[in-house]
Amino acid sequence: MITKNIIIHADNIVFAGMLFSFLILGIVPFTKAQDMLKKAVFAGGCFWCMEKPFEKLDGVIMVTSGYTGGSGKNPTYDDYANGGHLEAIEIVYDPKKISYEALLELFWRQIDPTDSNGQFVDRGKSYSAAIFYFDQEQKDLAKASKQSLEEKGLYEKPIITPIIPASTFYIVAFQTIITAI
Repeated sequence: MITKNIIIHADNIVFAGMLFSFLILGIVPFTKAQDMLKKAVFAGGCFWCMEKPFEKLDGVIMVTSGYTGGSGKNPTYDDYANGGHLEAIEIVYDPKKISYEALLELFWRQIDPTDSNGQFVDRGKSYSAAIFYFDQEQKDLAKASKQSLEEKGLYEKPIITPIIPASTFYIVAFQTIITAI
């Protein structure tokens, strides 16, 4: 698994990562990579905690930590919450090996979907859970998975995790990783 956290726009790193994976590792020609892979973005509290379970899945190419959902431009670890962003992960995956539904199933197991003020010990709106969709298919699948979870009746409180359109995903800066270590 290749995980890179550097300072560049999310679209660039996704395709830079794919370029490395596909050209250097020889998986498939890069010209076909963009058509073959898809992205999913989930917020579920601390992004460091969300990465590991998804990295283990066969068919997941890359998991990147970052910020999304807010209005602030180029957020950093020190100010992302001020712009309304959530800590999130962006997953690049091969839909021929793993489905979006399987990613959603794992996502629901990583969070408390009834908590609007963070996740577990990570408190505050910036640690809230959310599903960000890129197209109508992802939106429909996310809504269906949420409804299925509601119908199981596992929670005493209502499930409030929002399903919202994806916006710019800002990758965690390399300096943040050094500071966190």
